[in-house]
Amino acid sequence: MATNADMLVDHFGRILEEVDAAVAGLGPAELEARLDDEANSIAWLVWHLTRVQDDHIAEVAGLEQVWTAKGWHEKFGLPFEPAETGYGHSAEEVAAVRGVTAKQLAGYHRAVHDQTVAYVRGLSDEDLDRVIDKNWTPPVTLGVRLVSVIGDDLEHVGQAAFVRGVVERRKG
Repeated sequence: MATNADMLVDHFGRILEEVDAAVAGLGPAELEARLDDEANSIAWLVWHLTRVQDDHIAEVAGLEQVWTAKGWHEKFGLPFEPAETGYGHSAEEVAAVRGVTAKQLAGYHRAVHDQTVAYVRGLSDEDLDRVIDKNWTPPVTLGVRLVSVIGDDLEHVGQAAFVRGVVERRKG
């Protein structure tokens, strides 16, 4: 019988598959394309969803973020502080996510996925019920935080897939 941790691992695996599909075979022009001047690019969406997952999982797991621990911050060379996740980015900041390859985006996401799954696999139902943030009503449990990350990631990877579809249709 599947545990709650097994189901969470399955969901994170689905995100990984969708990220890979969203960026596979795309070059810089497609990754950086924006549907209008205020819209998010595929590169920004995938970078952001991965940064949020990395940030949130590292925090609850008591680990260093993959972004800094494995040198991804330097590999990407983006003009942001290492702690930046993209939350609240302006249109200009979205446009600054340039020069990143599909291989880098997929590789960083894979590394974050691996750290996420290694952590989540070891969680019990009691762990998932642990309150991790009392600043909300009701207080946020670890399980709720993980589901929130999954929901946010799925929303953003769906947006990336949509942008990819539009960009591909425009090419003919």
